[in-house]
Amino acid sequence: MPLPRVAIVGRPNVGKSSLLNLLAREKVSIVDDLPGVTRDRVSAIVSLDAPEGDGPTREIEVIDTGGFGVYVAEGQRFDDAGKDLSHLTEQIEWQIAEAVGSADLVIFAIDAQVGITPRDEEIAKMLREQKFGRERGEKGGQVPVVVLATKVDGPKWEAHGYELAGLGFGDPLMIGSLNNYMRRDLLDRLYELVGDVPSSPEQPADLKLAIVGKRNVGKSTLINALAGAPRVIVSEIAGTTRDAVDVRFELDGKTMVAIDTAGLRRKKSFAGRVEWFALDRLERSIRRADAVLFMIDATERLSHVDNQLAALVLEYGRPVVIVINKWDLVEGTIGRKGKPIGTADYADYLRTKLKGLKFAPLAFMSAKEGTNIHEVIELAGELHQQSKQRVGTGELNRFVERLVSERGPSSKLGAVAKIYYAAQTGVCPPTISLVVNKPDLFSPMYQRFLVNRFREELPFGEVPMRLRIKARSRRAGKARNYDTETSDAALDTDFEHDLKADDTSPTFTDADWAEAEEMTAEDFFED
Repeated sequence: MPLPRVAIVGRPNVGKSSLLNLLAREKVSIVDDLPGVTRDRVSAIVSLDAPEGDGPTREIEVIDTGGFGVYVAEGQRFDDAGKDLSHLTEQIEWQIAEAVGSADLVIFAIDAQVGITPRDEEIAKMLREQKFGRERGEKGGQVPVVVLATKVDGPKWEAHGYELAGLGFGDPLMIGSLNNYMRRDLLDRLYELVGDVPSSPEQPADLKLAIVGKRNVGKSTLINALAGAPRVIVSEIAGTTRDAVDVRFELDGKTMVAIDTAGLRRKKSFAGRVEWFALDRLERSIRRADAVLFMIDATERLSHVDNQLAALVLEYGRPVVIVINKWDLVEGTIGRKGKPIGTADYADYLRTKLKGLKFAPLAFMSAKEGTNIHEVIELAGELHQQSKQRVGTGELNRFVERLVSERGPSSKLGAVAKIYYAAQTGVCPPTISLVVNKPDLFSPMYQRFLVNRFREELPFGEVPMRLRIKARSRRAGKARNYDTETSDAALDTDFEHDLKADDTSPTFTDADWAEAEEMTAEDFFED
Protein backbone atom coordinates (compact mmCIF):
# COMPACT_ATOMS: atom_id res chain seq x y z
CA MET A 1 0.00 0.00 0.00
CA PRO A 2 1.71 3.24 -1.15
CA LEU A 3 1.98 6.49 0.75
CA PRO A 4 -0.74 9.13 0.29
CA ARG A 5 0.11 11.15 -2.81
CA VAL A 6 -0.33 14.90 -2.91
CA ALA A 7 -0.01 16.54 -6.34
CA ILE A 8 0.69 20.27 -6.68
CA VAL A 9 -0.76 21.83 -9.84
CA GLY A 10 -1.18 25.35 -11.18
CA ARG A 11 -0.09 27.67 -13.93
CA PRO A 12 3.62 28.57 -14.32
CA ASN A 13 5.41 30.68 -11.70
CA VAL A 14 2.87 30.47 -8.87
CA GLY A 15 5.33 28.91 -6.40
CA LYS A 16 4.75 25.16 -6.78
CA SER A 17 8.44 24.25 -6.60
CA SER A 18 9.01 26.58 -3.65
CA LEU A 19 6.16 24.82 -1.85
CA LEU A 20 7.69 21.37 -2.45
CA ASN A 21 11.06 22.55 -1.13
CA LEU A 22 9.38 24.07 1.92
CA LEU A 23 7.53 20.85 2.72
CA ALA A 24 10.56 18.65 2.07
CA ARG A 25 12.88 20.98 4.03
CA GLU A 26 15.51 20.74 1.32
CA LYS A 27 16.24 21.94 -2.21
CA VAL A 28 14.44 19.32 -4.28
CA SER A 29 12.93 21.29 -7.17
CA ILE A 30 14.74 24.07 -9.01
CA VAL A 31 13.19 27.46 -8.25
CA ASP A 32 13.57 30.34 -10.69
CA ASP A 33 11.53 33.30 -11.92
CA LEU A 34 11.43 31.95 -15.47
CA PRO A 35 8.29 29.99 -16.37
CA GLY A 36 8.63 26.37 -17.45
CA VAL A 37 11.62 25.48 -15.25
CA THR A 38 9.89 22.35 -13.90
CA ARG A 39 9.08 19.88 -16.67
CA ASP A 40 8.92 16.41 -15.16
CA ARG A 41 7.12 15.15 -12.09
CA VAL A 42 9.45 15.81 -9.16
CA SER A 43 8.55 14.03 -5.94
CA ALA A 44 9.74 13.95 -2.34
CA ILE A 45 8.76 12.04 0.78
CA VAL A 46 7.53 14.46 3.45
CA SER A 47 7.00 13.69 7.15
CA LEU A 48 4.11 15.52 8.81
CA ASP A 49 4.09 15.88 12.59
CA ALA A 50 0.78 15.75 14.41
CA PRO A 51 -0.64 19.11 15.53
CA GLU A 52 0.47 19.83 19.10
CA GLY A 53 2.39 16.55 18.98
CA ASP A 54 -0.82 14.62 19.64
CA GLY A 55 -0.56 11.67 17.27
CA PRO A 56 1.80 9.67 15.07
CA THR A 57 3.95 11.15 12.33
CA ARG A 58 2.49 10.68 8.84
CA GLU A 59 4.48 10.33 5.66
CA ILE A 60 3.20 11.54 2.30
CA GLU A 61 4.60 11.72 -1.20
CA VAL A 62 4.42 15.27 -2.57
CA ILE A 63 4.64 15.66 -6.36
CA ASP A 64 5.64 18.91 -8.02
CA THR A 65 4.45 19.35 -11.61
CA GLY A 66 5.17 21.66 -14.51
CA GLY A 67 3.12 24.79 -15.04
CA PHE A 68 -0.10 24.23 -16.98
CA GLY A 69 -0.70 26.56 -19.89
CA VAL A 70 1.79 29.12 -21.15
CA TYR A 71 5.07 27.28 -20.99
CA VAL A 72 7.77 29.65 -22.18
CA ALA A 73 8.46 33.28 -21.40
CA GLU A 74 8.21 35.96 -24.05
CA GLY A 75 11.30 35.92 -26.23
CA GLN A 76 12.47 32.55 -24.89
CA ARG A 77 10.50 30.13 -27.01
CA PHE A 78 13.67 28.86 -28.68
CA ASP A 79 16.71 27.54 -26.86
CA ASP A 80 20.32 28.37 -27.70
CA ALA A 81 20.34 25.61 -30.34
CA GLY A 82 17.24 26.96 -32.08
CA LYS A 83 14.92 24.21 -30.79
CA ASP A 84 11.27 25.17 -30.25
CA LEU A 85 10.63 24.58 -26.53
CA SER A 86 6.88 24.87 -26.97
CA HIS A 87 7.01 21.35 -28.44
CA LEU A 88 7.47 20.10 -24.87
CA THR A 89 4.11 21.51 -23.74
CA GLU A 90 2.07 18.44 -24.62
CA GLN A 91 4.41 16.10 -22.74
CA ILE A 92 4.54 18.40 -19.72
CA GLU A 93 0.75 18.54 -19.51
CA TRP A 94 0.60 14.76 -19.89
CA GLN A 95 2.89 14.48 -16.86
CA ILE A 96 0.57 16.82 -14.94
CA ALA A 97 -2.39 14.64 -15.85
CA GLU A 98 -0.57 11.54 -14.65
CA ALA A 99 0.22 13.20 -11.31
CA VAL A 100 -3.41 14.23 -10.77
CA GLY A 101 -4.71 10.86 -11.92
CA SER A 102 -2.74 8.99 -9.26
CA ALA A 103 -3.16 11.53 -6.42
CA ASP A 104 -5.13 11.21 -3.20
CA LEU A 105 -5.19 15.00 -2.81
CA VAL A 106 -4.58 17.84 -5.24
CA ILE A 107 -3.20 21.19 -4.11
CA PHE A 108 -4.26 23.86 -6.61
CA ALA A 109 -1.69 26.64 -6.19
CA ILE A 110 -2.65 30.22 -7.12
CA ASP A 111 -0.57 33.38 -6.73
CA ALA A 112 -2.48 35.52 -4.21
CA GLN A 113 -0.59 38.65 -5.23
CA VAL A 114 -1.77 38.29 -8.85
CA GLY A 115 -5.25 36.98 -8.12
CA ILE A 116 -7.39 34.63 -10.18
CA THR A 117 -6.47 34.67 -13.87
CA PRO A 118 -8.33 33.15 -16.85
CA ARG A 119 -5.79 30.33 -16.84
CA ASP A 120 -6.54 29.62 -13.16
CA GLU A 121 -10.25 29.47 -13.99
CA GLU A 122 -9.52 27.03 -16.82
CA ILE A 123 -7.54 24.76 -14.47
CA ALA A 124 -10.31 25.00 -11.84
CA LYS A 125 -12.89 23.88 -14.39
CA MET A 126 -10.79 20.91 -15.40
CA LEU A 127 -10.33 19.89 -11.78
CA ARG A 128 -14.05 20.19 -11.01
CA GLU A 129 -14.98 18.11 -14.06
CA GLN A 130 -12.24 15.57 -13.35
CA LYS A 131 -10.73 16.05 -16.81
CA PHE A 132 -7.21 16.18 -15.46
CA GLY A 133 -5.92 12.67 -15.98
CA ARG A 134 -8.50 10.68 -14.04
CA GLU A 135 -9.06 8.41 -17.04
CA ARG A 136 -5.38 7.41 -16.76
CA GLY A 137 -5.34 7.36 -12.98
CA GLU A 138 -4.74 4.45 -10.66
CA LYS A 139 -7.66 5.25 -8.37
CA GLY A 140 -11.37 5.75 -8.93
CA GLY A 141 -13.72 8.29 -7.46
CA GLN A 142 -13.52 12.02 -6.96
CA VAL A 143 -10.10 13.33 -6.09
CA PRO A 144 -10.23 15.99 -3.33
CA VAL A 145 -8.94 19.43 -4.34
CA VAL A 146 -7.83 22.19 -2.00
CA VAL A 147 -6.83 25.67 -3.13
CA LEU A 148 -3.59 27.10 -1.79
CA ALA A 149 -2.91 30.82 -1.92
CA THR A 150 0.82 31.21 -2.46
CA LYS A 151 3.06 34.25 -1.92
CA VAL A 152 1.03 35.30 1.14
CA ASP A 153 4.13 36.87 2.66
CA GLY A 154 2.37 38.72 5.48
CA PRO A 155 -0.99 39.69 7.01
CA LYS A 156 -1.73 42.28 4.32
CA TRP A 157 -2.02 39.50 1.71
CA GLU A 158 -4.41 37.28 3.66
CA ALA A 159 -7.50 39.09 2.36
CA HIS A 160 -6.30 38.46 -1.20
CA GLY A 161 -5.90 34.80 -0.33
CA TYR A 162 -9.48 34.48 0.89
CA GLU A 163 -10.72 35.75 -2.47
CA LEU A 164 -9.77 32.36 -3.92
CA ALA A 165 -12.70 30.77 -2.09
CA GLY A 166 -14.82 31.99 -5.02
CA LEU A 167 -13.50 29.10 -7.12
CA GLY A 168 -15.72 26.71 -5.18
CA PHE A 169 -13.12 24.49 -3.50
CA GLY A 170 -13.75 25.73 0.04
CA ASP A 171 -11.64 27.96 2.24
CA PRO A 172 -8.13 28.26 0.80
CA LEU A 173 -4.94 27.35 2.57
CA MET A 174 -2.22 30.00 2.60
CA ILE A 175 1.56 30.01 2.57
CA GLY A 176 4.39 32.47 2.18
CA SER A 177 7.26 30.23 1.06
CA LEU A 178 9.65 33.18 1.04
CA ASN A 179 9.48 33.66 4.80
CA ASN A 180 7.55 30.54 5.97
CA TYR A 181 4.51 32.66 6.80
CA MET A 182 1.60 30.42 7.95
CA ARG A 183 3.73 27.33 7.46
CA ARG A 184 2.58 25.66 10.67
CA ASP A 185 -1.07 26.15 9.75
CA LEU A 186 -0.49 24.58 6.34
CA LEU A 187 1.30 21.54 7.78
CA ASP A 188 -1.42 20.97 10.39
CA ARG A 189 -4.15 21.17 7.75
CA LEU A 190 -2.32 18.77 5.44
CA TYR A 191 -1.99 16.32 8.34
CA GLU A 192 -5.76 16.36 8.74
CA LEU A 193 -6.52 16.12 5.00
CA VAL A 194 -4.48 12.92 4.52
CA GLY A 195 -5.60 11.37 7.79
CA ASP A 196 -8.22 9.08 6.23
CA VAL A 197 -6.01 7.84 3.38
CA PRO A 198 -4.78 4.29 4.08
CA SER A 199 -1.02 3.96 3.83
CA SER A 200 1.98 2.01 4.96
CA PRO A 201 5.50 3.28 5.78
CA GLU A 202 7.80 3.83 2.84
CA GLN A 203 10.25 0.95 2.53
CA PRO A 204 13.89 2.02 2.21
CA ALA A 205 15.40 1.39 -1.19
CA ASP A 206 17.82 -1.50 -1.54
CA LEU A 207 19.84 0.47 -4.07
CA LYS A 208 19.96 4.11 -5.20
CA LEU A 209 21.40 4.77 -8.64
CA ALA A 210 22.38 8.18 -9.98
CA ILE A 211 22.29 8.23 -13.78
CA VAL A 212 24.66 10.87 -15.16
CA GLY A 213 25.97 11.82 -18.56
CA LYS A 214 26.08 14.49 -21.22
CA ARG A 215 22.97 15.80 -22.90
CA ASN A 216 20.97 13.36 -25.03
CA VAL A 217 22.91 10.22 -24.11
CA GLY A 218 19.69 8.40 -23.20
CA LYS A 219 19.36 8.86 -19.43
CA SER A 220 15.62 9.55 -19.46
CA THR A 221 15.04 6.70 -21.91
CA LEU A 222 16.75 4.35 -19.44
CA ILE A 223 14.65 5.70 -16.56
CA ASN A 224 11.43 5.02 -18.48
CA ALA A 225 12.62 1.54 -19.40
CA LEU A 226 13.25 0.76 -15.71
CA ALA A 227 9.92 2.26 -14.63
CA GLY A 228 8.02 0.47 -17.39
CA ALA A 229 6.20 3.73 -18.18
CA PRO A 230 6.95 7.24 -19.56
CA ARG A 231 7.87 8.53 -16.10
CA VAL A 232 10.07 11.37 -17.40
CA ILE A 233 9.99 13.39 -20.60
CA VAL A 234 12.09 12.09 -23.46
CA SER A 235 12.84 14.57 -26.23
CA GLU A 236 15.43 15.27 -28.90
CA ILE A 237 15.69 18.77 -27.43
CA ALA A 238 18.93 18.87 -25.48
CA GLY A 239 18.63 19.82 -21.82
CA THR A 240 15.00 18.70 -21.42
CA THR A 241 15.67 17.27 -17.95
CA ARG A 242 16.58 19.89 -15.35
CA ASP A 243 15.58 18.62 -11.92
CA ALA A 244 16.88 15.42 -10.37
CA VAL A 245 13.92 13.05 -10.61
CA ASP A 246 13.67 10.01 -8.31
CA VAL A 247 11.90 7.02 -9.84
CA ARG A 248 11.21 3.88 -7.79
CA PHE A 249 11.08 0.50 -9.49
CA GLU A 250 11.20 -3.19 -8.62
CA LEU A 251 13.79 -5.64 -9.92
CA ASP A 252 14.13 -9.24 -8.79
CA GLY A 253 12.12 -8.56 -5.66
CA LYS A 254 14.21 -5.55 -4.63
CA THR A 255 13.11 -1.93 -4.40
CA MET A 256 15.40 0.47 -6.20
CA VAL A 257 15.52 4.18 -6.92
CA ALA A 258 16.91 5.55 -10.17
CA ILE A 259 17.76 9.26 -10.15
CA ASP A 260 17.49 10.98 -13.52
CA THR A 261 19.77 14.01 -13.71
CA ALA A 262 20.29 16.91 -16.06
CA GLY A 263 22.67 16.42 -18.96
CA LEU A 264 25.93 18.27 -18.41
CA ARG A 265 27.71 20.50 -20.90
CA ARG A 266 30.64 22.92 -20.71
CA LYS A 267 30.09 25.54 -18.04
CA LYS A 268 31.03 28.32 -20.44
CA SER A 269 28.02 27.26 -22.53
CA PHE A 270 25.52 27.47 -19.65
CA ALA A 271 22.47 29.47 -20.73
CA GLY A 272 21.41 31.09 -17.47
CA ARG A 273 21.35 30.20 -13.81
CA VAL A 274 18.90 27.31 -14.24
CA GLU A 275 21.74 25.20 -15.64
CA TRP A 276 23.85 26.02 -12.59
CA PHE A 277 20.97 24.88 -10.39
CA ALA A 278 20.72 21.70 -12.46
CA LEU A 279 24.44 21.05 -11.92
CA ASP A 280 23.93 21.47 -8.18
CA ARG A 281 21.11 18.88 -8.26
CA LEU A 282 23.35 16.54 -10.24
CA GLU A 283 26.08 16.76 -7.60
CA ARG A 284 23.56 16.20 -4.81
CA SER A 285 22.27 13.13 -6.64
CA ILE A 286 25.75 11.62 -6.84
CA ARG A 287 26.33 12.27 -3.13
CA ARG A 288 23.17 10.46 -2.04
CA ALA A 289 23.50 7.56 -4.49
CA ASP A 290 24.87 4.11 -3.68
CA ALA A 291 26.29 3.75 -7.18
CA VAL A 292 26.50 5.75 -10.41
CA LEU A 293 25.68 4.78 -13.97
CA PHE A 294 27.93 7.00 -16.09
CA MET A 295 26.28 6.93 -19.50
CA ILE A 296 28.19 7.53 -22.73
CA ASP A 297 26.75 7.87 -26.23
CA ALA A 298 28.50 5.28 -28.37
CA THR A 299 27.74 7.28 -31.52
CA GLU A 300 29.76 10.32 -30.36
CA ARG A 301 33.38 10.90 -29.44
CA LEU A 302 34.26 11.45 -25.81
CA SER A 303 34.70 15.10 -24.86
CA HIS A 304 35.93 17.36 -22.11
CA VAL A 305 32.49 17.14 -20.48
CA ASP A 306 32.84 13.37 -20.11
CA ASN A 307 36.12 13.87 -18.27
CA GLN A 308 34.48 16.51 -16.05
CA LEU A 309 31.79 14.04 -15.10
CA ALA A 310 34.36 11.32 -14.44
CA ALA A 311 36.21 13.68 -12.09
CA LEU A 312 32.93 14.52 -10.34
CA VAL A 313 32.13 10.86 -9.73
CA LEU A 314 35.65 10.25 -8.41
CA GLU A 315 35.40 13.26 -6.10
CA TYR A 316 32.44 11.74 -4.25
CA GLY A 317 33.87 8.23 -4.26
CA ARG A 318 30.81 6.42 -5.55
CA PRO A 319 31.09 3.06 -7.35
CA VAL A 320 30.56 3.64 -11.05
CA VAL A 321 29.59 1.57 -14.07
CA ILE A 322 30.58 3.12 -17.39
CA VAL A 323 27.52 2.43 -19.54
CA ILE A 324 28.02 2.66 -23.29
CA ASN A 325 24.51 3.37 -24.58
CA LYS A 326 23.22 3.15 -28.18
CA TRP A 327 25.66 0.31 -28.76
CA ASP A 328 23.23 -1.26 -31.24
CA LEU A 329 23.92 1.69 -33.58
CA VAL A 330 27.70 1.20 -33.50
CA GLU A 331 28.45 -2.50 -33.13
CA GLY A 332 29.67 -4.01 -36.38
CA THR A 333 30.12 -0.73 -38.22
CA ILE A 334 33.42 -0.27 -40.04
CA GLY A 335 36.00 1.66 -38.04
CA ARG A 336 39.10 3.60 -39.05
CA LYS A 337 41.12 0.43 -39.42
CA GLY A 338 38.66 -0.89 -41.96
CA LYS A 339 37.39 -3.59 -39.61
CA PRO A 340 34.05 -3.98 -37.77
CA ILE A 341 34.00 -2.27 -34.38
CA GLY A 342 33.62 -4.59 -31.38
CA THR A 343 33.41 -4.16 -27.63
CA ALA A 344 37.16 -4.71 -27.21
CA ASP A 345 37.93 -1.86 -29.63
CA TYR A 346 35.63 0.56 -27.85
CA ALA A 347 36.96 -0.51 -24.43
CA ASP A 348 40.52 0.28 -25.54
CA TYR A 349 39.34 3.69 -26.75
CA LEU A 350 37.60 4.47 -23.43
CA ARG A 351 40.54 3.40 -21.29
CA THR A 352 42.80 5.87 -23.10
CA LYS A 353 40.30 8.73 -22.75
CA LEU A 354 38.98 8.16 -19.20
CA LYS A 355 42.21 7.33 -17.39
CA GLY A 356 40.84 8.24 -13.99
CA LEU A 357 38.21 5.49 -14.26
CA LYS A 358 40.45 2.67 -15.46
CA PHE A 359 39.23 0.49 -12.60
CA ALA A 360 35.51 0.94 -13.41
CA PRO A 361 33.76 -1.90 -15.28
CA LEU A 362 32.22 -1.28 -18.71
CA ALA A 363 28.73 -2.30 -19.84
CA PHE A 364 27.31 -2.08 -23.34
CA MET A 365 23.60 -1.34 -23.57
CA SER A 366 20.72 -0.02 -25.65
CA ALA A 367 18.19 1.75 -23.44
CA LYS A 368 15.81 2.26 -26.34
CA GLU A 369 15.81 -1.43 -27.30
CA GLY A 370 15.96 -2.64 -23.69
CA THR A 371 19.18 -4.56 -24.29
CA ASN A 372 21.35 -5.53 -21.29
CA ILE A 373 19.54 -3.18 -18.89
CA HIS A 374 19.00 -5.68 -16.06
CA GLU A 375 22.61 -6.82 -16.25
CA VAL A 376 23.78 -3.22 -15.84
CA ILE A 377 21.66 -2.75 -12.72
CA GLU A 378 22.89 -6.02 -11.23
CA LEU A 379 26.50 -4.96 -11.86
CA ALA A 380 25.88 -1.64 -10.07
CA GLY A 381 24.49 -3.55 -7.08
CA GLU A 382 27.58 -5.77 -6.97
CA LEU A 383 29.84 -2.72 -6.95
CA HIS A 384 27.86 -1.21 -4.08
CA GLN A 385 28.40 -4.39 -2.06
CA GLN A 386 32.09 -4.31 -2.96
CA SER A 387 32.44 -0.77 -1.64
CA LYS A 388 30.93 -1.85 1.71
CA GLN A 389 33.47 -4.60 2.42
CA ARG A 390 36.01 -4.41 5.24
CA VAL A 391 39.49 -5.85 5.60
CA GLY A 392 40.81 -6.92 9.00
CA THR A 393 43.47 -4.68 10.53
CA GLY A 394 45.94 -7.53 11.03
CA GLU A 395 45.59 -8.73 7.45
CA LEU A 396 45.99 -5.19 6.13
CA ASN A 397 49.13 -4.52 8.21
CA ARG A 398 50.79 -7.73 7.05
CA PHE A 399 50.09 -6.81 3.44
CA VAL A 400 51.40 -3.24 3.88
CA GLU A 401 54.54 -4.51 5.60
CA ARG A 402 55.27 -6.83 2.70
CA LEU A 403 54.49 -4.11 0.16
CA VAL A 404 56.79 -1.51 1.71
CA SER A 405 59.61 -4.01 2.11
CA GLU A 406 59.43 -4.61 -1.65
CA ARG A 407 59.10 -1.00 -2.74
CA GLY A 408 59.07 1.71 -0.13
CA PRO A 409 59.14 5.48 -0.62
CA SER A 410 62.40 7.34 -0.19
CA SER A 411 63.86 10.78 -0.79
CA LYS A 412 66.94 12.11 -2.56
CA LEU A 413 68.24 13.26 0.83
CA GLY A 414 68.33 9.69 2.07
CA ALA A 415 65.35 9.91 4.41
CA VAL A 416 63.55 6.61 4.75
CA ALA A 417 59.77 6.49 5.11
CA LYS A 418 58.18 4.06 7.51
CA ILE A 419 54.59 2.88 7.75
CA TYR A 420 53.95 2.00 11.37
CA TYR A 421 50.55 0.45 10.82
CA ALA A 422 47.42 0.65 8.71
CA ALA A 423 43.67 0.26 9.16
CA GLN A 424 40.54 0.53 7.09
CA THR A 425 38.72 3.52 8.54
CA GLY A 426 35.75 3.78 6.22
CA VAL A 427 33.52 2.21 3.62
CA CYS A 428 31.63 3.63 0.63
CA PRO A 429 34.28 4.45 -0.48
CA PRO A 430 36.76 2.06 1.19
CA THR A 431 39.23 4.24 3.06
CA ILE A 432 42.68 3.05 4.12
CA SER A 433 44.56 5.16 6.67
CA LEU A 434 48.30 4.82 7.26
CA VAL A 435 50.25 6.11 10.25
CA VAL A 436 53.79 6.97 9.10
CA ASN A 437 56.93 8.74 10.27
CA LYS A 438 57.22 11.33 7.47
CA PRO A 439 54.00 12.08 5.53
CA ASP A 440 55.82 14.39 3.10
CA LEU A 441 57.69 11.42 1.65
CA PHE A 442 54.44 9.89 0.41
CA SER A 443 54.15 11.71 -2.89
CA PRO A 444 51.05 11.55 -5.10
CA MET A 445 52.85 9.07 -7.36
CA TYR A 446 53.62 6.72 -4.52
CA GLN A 447 50.11 7.04 -3.12
CA ARG A 448 48.77 6.11 -6.56
CA PHE A 449 51.07 3.09 -6.55
CA LEU A 450 49.73 2.04 -3.14
CA VAL A 451 46.10 2.40 -4.21
CA ASN A 452 46.73 0.34 -7.34
CA ARG A 453 48.34 -2.42 -5.30
CA PHE A 454 45.49 -2.31 -2.79
CA ARG A 455 43.07 -2.82 -5.66
CA GLU A 456 45.07 -5.81 -6.87
CA GLU A 457 45.27 -7.57 -3.51
CA LEU A 458 42.20 -6.39 -1.58
CA PRO A 459 38.51 -6.88 -2.50
CA PHE A 460 38.20 -3.35 -3.91
CA GLY A 461 39.31 -3.94 -7.49
CA GLU A 462 36.48 -2.07 -9.24
CA VAL A 463 35.52 0.77 -6.87
CA PRO A 464 37.05 4.13 -5.90
CA MET A 465 39.28 4.16 -2.84
CA ARG A 466 40.57 6.77 -0.41
CA LEU A 467 44.03 6.84 1.13
CA ARG A 468 44.85 8.90 4.23
CA ILE A 469 48.40 9.51 5.44
CA LYS A 470 48.83 10.45 9.11
CA ALA A 471 51.90 11.29 11.18
CA ARG A 472 52.38 9.23 14.33
CA SER A 473 51.50 11.09 17.50
CA ARG A 474 54.39 11.94 19.78
CA ARG A 475 54.13 10.04 23.05
CA ALA A 476 57.21 10.65 25.11
CA GLY A 477 58.85 7.51 26.38
CA LYS A 478 56.52 5.05 24.67
CA ALA A 479 57.65 3.32 21.53
CA ARG A 480 55.30 0.96 19.77
CA ASN A 481 56.38 -2.00 17.73
CA TYR A 482 54.01 -4.29 15.90
CA ASP A 483 54.43 -7.73 14.45
CA THR A 484 52.21 -10.37 12.91
CA GLU A 485 51.05 -11.48 16.34
CA THR A 486 49.69 -8.09 17.38
CA SER A 487 45.94 -8.30 17.78
CA ASP A 488 43.49 -6.29 15.70
CA ALA A 489 42.07 -4.79 18.91
CA ALA A 490 45.47 -3.47 20.00
CA LEU A 491 46.14 -2.01 16.56
CA ASP A 492 42.75 -0.34 16.41
CA THR A 493 43.12 1.19 19.88
CA ASP A 494 46.45 2.82 19.06
CA PHE A 495 45.28 3.80 15.61
CA GLU A 496 42.23 5.59 17.00
CA HIS A 497 44.53 7.62 19.26
CA ASP A 498 46.76 8.60 16.35
CA LEU A 499 43.84 9.73 14.22
CA LYS A 500 43.08 12.32 16.88
CA ALA A 501 46.55 13.79 16.57
CA ASP A 502 47.25 16.88 14.48
CA ASP A 503 47.00 16.06 10.80
CA THR A 504 50.34 16.85 9.15
CA SER A 505 49.44 15.10 5.90
CA PRO A 506 50.46 16.90 2.70
CA THR A 507 47.61 18.35 0.66
CA PHE A 508 47.53 17.32 -2.99
CA THR A 509 45.73 19.28 -5.68
CA ASP A 510 43.85 17.98 -8.70
CA ALA A 511 46.91 18.84 -10.78
CA ASP A 512 49.10 16.65 -8.58
CA TRP A 513 46.76 13.72 -9.00
CA ALA A 514 46.54 14.29 -12.75
CA GLU A 515 50.33 14.10 -12.96
CA ALA A 516 50.38 10.96 -10.84
CA GLU A 517 47.75 9.33 -13.04
CA GLU A 518 50.04 9.67 -16.06
CA MET A 519 52.82 7.74 -14.29
CA THR A 520 53.00 4.01 -13.72
CA ALA A 521 54.74 2.43 -10.75
CA GLU A 522 57.72 1.62 -13.00
CA ASP A 523 57.98 5.27 -14.09
CA PHE A 524 58.06 6.36 -10.48
CA PHE A 525 60.77 3.97 -9.35
CA GLU A 526 62.88 4.73 -12.40
CA ASP A 527 62.89 8.35 -11.22
